[in-house]
Amino acid sequence: MTRHLSNEGIEAAAMLEKLGVEAVRIELPFRLNHVNCFMAENEQGWTVIDAGLNNDNTRALWERKLDGKKVTDLLVTHYHPDHFGYVGGLQEKTGAKVWMTEVDAQAGMAAWADPFLESIPGNYRTSGIPEEQSMQMTQNTEEFKPLVSPLPQIGEYLTEGDLVQIGRFDYRVIFTPGHSDGMICFYNEEQKTLFSADHILPKITPNISYWFHGNADPLASYLDSLKKVRELDAEFVIPSHGKPFYDANQRIDELLAHHDERLDETLETIKKPLSIFGACENLFQRPLTVHEMRFAVGETLAHLENLRHRQECTREMVDGIWLYEKV
Repeated sequence: MTRHLSNEGIEAAAMLEKLGVEAVRIELPFRLNHVNCFMAENEQGWTVIDAGLNNDNTRALWERKLDGKKVTDLLVTHYHPDHFGYVGGLQEKTGAKVWMTEVDAQAGMAAWADPFLESIPGNYRTSGIPEEQSMQMTQNTEEFKPLVSPLPQIGEYLTEGDLVQIGRFDYRVIFTPGHSDGMICFYNEEQKTLFSADHILPKITPNISYWFHGNADPLASYLDSLKKVRELDAEFVIPSHGKPFYDANQRIDELLAHHDERLDETLETIKKPLSIFGACENLFQRPLTVHEMRFAVGETLAHLENLRHRQECTREMVDGIWLYEKV
């Protein structure tokens, strides 16, 4: 069967070729069914951006893609397992240097260690999640442990303004906390091109979650990061989920409007005191898998905490459960 690409799809493919970048689509076992990783060659060898989960499918795919190639650098946009999971394994295979922000390097090392995993059930209880559901969600988190092992050795930390070579061009590191506390994008001014990772996605809104640790108001950071990237006026956007697209600022405006609307909806749902889980059930009125429920509760909490930091709602512990109420 002949596959017909849209004009925009053809343009995007030509642009990736011009940049010297190959997209590597890796399947994921979730409703969000893929992650886009990338590989690009320069004079020293190959650079890889993100690596997927450490599972049979990912290992086999990279084995084919990198066969006979010298990989010198692994750039990690953030520590979430679909990006960070196979970085350690790929480093062992290739001997490449791993680069990421110090914030997310520390988060990646801590997120799958026992002290953090042991704190999860307590957080779920104070969120008002029923015990059986809490146990399922905790187990779901723990099941990721083999998918992010072994952990990598971080060679260098990336910071705002650093230059990294990806294919034929140099890109500036843009610090964009929100989706994770140490999230980064890569931007080339000459080509007006942004590797947006999970900061800006073409079809879905990136998950912004809070779980009583790290950045106390990740949604505020995310909104600030969107406005910061808006100033770049990027024309071509290469996301980690979905297809490359044009006009970053149009999508940024849509995301800002979405969160304004979501904050209004969240405030409306807590006219009377409500737990995090109760608010989540009101805001997500559709069937959710256990994995999706973890994201939904975390996102609800991020919006509640943003409203609390804006002093638009209060939080009170009642019988071991946090209750939020509109002021």
